[in-house]
Formats: sequence, C-alpha cells, structure tokens
Amino acid sequence: MPAVQSPAIVLVTGASGYVAAWIVKTLLSRGFHVRGTVRSSSKGEYLVKLFEEYGSRFSYVLVEDMIVDNAYDESVRGVDAVVHTASPIGVSVHDPEDLIKPAVSGTLNLLESVRRHGSSVKRVVVTSSGQTLLSPKPDNPAIYTEADWGDAAIDEVRTKGANADYIIKYRASKILAERAAWDFVERYKNNITFDLVTVLPSFVFGPLLQEVSSLENLNTSSRMVYDALKAEKSTEDSTKYTANDVDVRDVALVHVKALESDQAGGERFIASRGPFSWQVVYDALNTANPPVSGVPKGVPGAGITTRPNIYSADKAKRVFGIEFRTLQESVVDMVANLREREVEWAAGRL
Repeated sequence: MPAVQSPAIVLVTGASGYVAAWIVKTLLSRGFHVRGTVRSSSKGEYLVKLFEEYGSRFSYVLVEDMIVDNAYDESVRGVDAVVHTASPIGVSVHDPEDLIKPAVSGTLNLLESVRRHGSSVKRVVVTSSGQTLLSPKPDNPAIYTEADWGDAAIDEVRTKGANADYIIKYRASKILAERAAWDFVERYKNNITFDLVTVLPSFVFGPLLQEVSSLENLNTSSRMVYDALKAEKSTEDSTKYTANDVDVRDVALVHVKALESDQAGGERFIASRGPFSWQVVYDALNTANPPVSGVPKGVPGAGITTRPNIYSADKAKRVFGIEFRTLQESVVDMVANLREREVEWAAGRL
C-alpha cells in the first residue's frame, strides 16, 4: 500500500521555488491536493493563477520566515504529507551561519510542527542535495551513492569560517540540515506518526514555472546556464567536468514517487542523470533537431576532459521505475523557456 496517495493533501514548503513549483504541478496532475507555503501574498497569487486549472485543489499559506519558532504550526494541520523544499541559497553570503542556521532551523521547525500539530502526516520528504555526498575519492570516475556523506565540508567551514569557499559553506548547510532531520526522526521515533525520505538532486536543468520578474531574480542554476550561453567559455573551462545534472521535472517526480512508495520510507534517493561539461551542453543544443540557434559551439565533441564525479541514481530507478530525461531534452526546453522570459523582461511584461 503506498504511503500516501491521491487525493491526499500535501504541504509543499517554499512552493514558489524552481523545483518546488514543478513538485506542486506534478502532485496536482496526479490528483493530489496541495497547500503551498510562500513568503508573500503576491507569490501565492502567482501560483493560484499558474495552477488555476486545478481549482481549489491548490491553496497557499503565508510563512514569512521559516526560522521563527512555530512558523509552520498552522500550515501542517490537516495534511497527509509534507514536502520540504524551502532552504537558503544566496551566493553572496559571507558568514556560513547565514546559510547553516536557516537551513537547519527551518528543517527542525517544520519537523517540530509536524510532531506537535501534524497528527495526520504520514510522511515527510525533505529536499537535500547531491552536494551532501561529496568527499575525496581516488577513483576515476568517482562514483557516489546514498551511502556517502561529505562531512569534511563541515570541518572545513569550522576551520576557515567566512574564508571557506561558497560551495563548501552551501555543502555544509545541506549536510547539517539533512543530518538534523534524520537525528530528529531517530530521537522521536517512538512517538511520531510519520517517516522521513530525503531527495538529493544534482545540478538542475529544465524549464521554469516559477515567477521571475527580471534576469536578476533567476534561480542560481538557471542563471548559470543563461550566462554560459551568453559568453562562450574558453576550451579549458568548457571541457572540464562541471557537475552532474538532472531535469527539474524528474526531480519533481522523484519527490512525488517518494510520497507514493511504501519502500521509500526511511531512505535517501539521488536524483541525477549524469556528469556534464559546458561543452556537452553546447553540443546538445547544436545537435538538437532543429539545432538551437545563437549558442556557442566551443570544440564540438570534446566532451569532458577532466575526472568526473558520478552520482548514481540506480536506487531511484530501481525503486521508482524512473528513466531520467536526456541532457539534450532538458537544456533545449530550458533555453526555449529562458528566451521566452527574456522577451517578457525586455517588454516589461513581468
């Protein structure tokens, strides 16, 4: 019997985000009712309009600050499951605590609200990150599974503080938030009614659903793609291993499957297609049918010239029966969507 199935009510935190908006859409399309948390009424009304075809099956509630005690108390009442996507990203942070504190406190606030007020909740799915996996490995390629944890990032942040690289600060925040969630569930396992699943996406490609009023308001991964296509990278930069990628629609589906599958309870799931370089992205766009115009060509066929990491999504494929979209499908759809947004920005219609 699935842990949660439609027409159950699912709370999605941070519902106006890039990944979250697709989770909401996927849930609605599969017959669920969705209550989304947003930080402002304007973001909520945007989503109401976006999902108007689903009528009253979508609603929103305001949670202006997720680290405030009891922030989620009212949101969790009467729902059957929770998908927690809300987390800080901000690439300009100096003090690592500006990432770590809201990531950890927001997660624990949510779980505490579910424990005290969410008696109907059967499952909580938390969006973590593939970054939580990374620790040095000598293998070529280095393959990571759900058994891996990159705890060295926590030690580095403790040692270097504000001088640590941004990606290390971000990695530490995601590790500490996910660890806090697992520790919470273990601590209260004898008096809670829900279990926990975490989803670990890699770098996310694919079209946008969320409101983006200007280029400056693009989410981080979309902005990186936008910039990479506007100015051709050097051969060295374009052919080196960049990250693993996954389509946003597949990330959303993994979250929903994690709710529906009884086998998923108490498990971590990687959501990832495979490694890429920017040259691989250029080639995918230039060899599409039809080719995408106006994008860099680089050195066609050069691929990835440095040692890649590989996030293995075998577990998600096996448990959920998912086949991940190709990089080409993801980036072609993403570029088309970004260009539509660019027209809107130029016309001042957003």
